[in-house]
Amino acid sequence: MFSKWWHYALALIVSLGVVGTALAGLAAALIYPNLPPLEALTDYKPKLPLRVYTADGALIGEFGEERRAFIAIEKVPTYMKQAIIAAEDERFYEHGGVDTLGVLRAAVSNLVSGGAKEGASTITMQVARETSSCPTRKRSPANCPRPCWRSRSNTA
Repeated sequence: MFSKWWHYALALIVSLGVVGTALAGLAAALIYPNLPPLEALTDYKPKLPLRVYTADGALIGEFGEERRAFIAIEKVPTYMKQAIIAAEDERFYEHGGVDTLGVLRAAVSNLVSGGAKEGASTITMQVARETSSCPTRKRSPANCPRPCWRSRSNTA
């Protein structure tokens, strides 16, 4: 059937492609139904501390797990947005939410070093993980795909 060596190589490549596509489809079919809706991202309500003030308006205490002040994205300076994108996801505008080059780079680096030395999560993946309704926030592909596949509006 196969008379030349390159036929074997071509058959191997095609077979790996078919198996990889089937595995990706199976993973998507199993994970997608269990993901939170996109509205969980668009209706984000961060945990703000309870602030106690005196009668004249002086802050006397903050209570809660997290200390933060919520500000609208329009009030964040352009340089700050650019700095975060440069530090966290330099190819932010070049991918649809999952940076496949970054994932491959991190995988190779981690294999060569023998441990988890580099991460590959994009800003979109980090936002999806942080706003996930999953109480344990396990590291798994289920934390990101729906927001990444469905929309990247409201990100710039």
